[in-house]
Amino acid sequence: MKDNSNISQEIFEAIERYINGTMEPSELKDFKDYLKIDAEFKSQVKDYRIIIQGVKNQSLKEELNTFHDEIIKSEIPKAALKKARYLFISKIAAMAAIIVAIGSIWFFSSSPNQKIYANYFKPYPGLTATMSDTENLDFYDAMVYYKQKKYDLAIEKWQVLSNKKPDNDTLNYFLGIAYMANKNVDKAIPLLQKTIETSHSGFSFIYDAYYYLGLAYLKEGDINLAKKYLTLSNTNISKEIILELPN
Repeated sequence: MKDNSNISQEIFEAIERYINGTMEPSELKDFKDYLKIDAEFKSQVKDYRIIIQGVKNQSLKEELNTFHDEIIKSEIPKAALKKARYLFISKIAAMAAIIVAIGSIWFFSSSPNQKIYANYFKPYPGLTATMSDTENLDFYDAMVYYKQKKYDLAIEKWQVLSNKKPDNDTLNYFLGIAYMANKNVDKAIPLLQKTIETSHSGFSFIYDAYYYLGLAYLKEGDINLAKKYLTLSNTNISKEIILELPN
């Protein structure tokens, strides 16, 4: 069976996306479908929403320490103290049960294509400004945010530039990848498509654009277009992905 040592991070991110309303449509549909058929799970997720919001601004360790200190300082009868401890431990156990349940959903319902995408998608490292790039300060200002993984800020700044230069291939390329990194693949696809269509002969990111566009279509479940652009990329990593895709 596949090693799930890294599943917790995926689970927490999925929960946060659901609670924050940032899930992609396909993922949200699967999640809601499961909620509809399992009333107990729906109740658990509701409880988890309350719990995660309640401990959002402090770590579990701080909460445990606070609980411990309050119990020590208070003059609670032993019977009440035992009950309080039992309720607190039960609460933590419920959280663990929810995490395990969601982990099972993610592992068994997530399609192979989604897993391949998760394994291979890494944002392009970015560019470094040089002395000759003084006229592109706005672009590189956004690049700083991009490298810091502050994709919302990078997108906001690049979008302003894109409105002025809608056919700039480099701008569309990085804007598309920023959207992918920000879990908005549906917005990335038209930008990467435009990158390819409007790229000039010396565009240095053309094969990377094919690669990321192929990954984007893979994430959206379009295997044929994924294979098409991964093949056009003609890189070793693209060939590796193609071998993992269904025939």
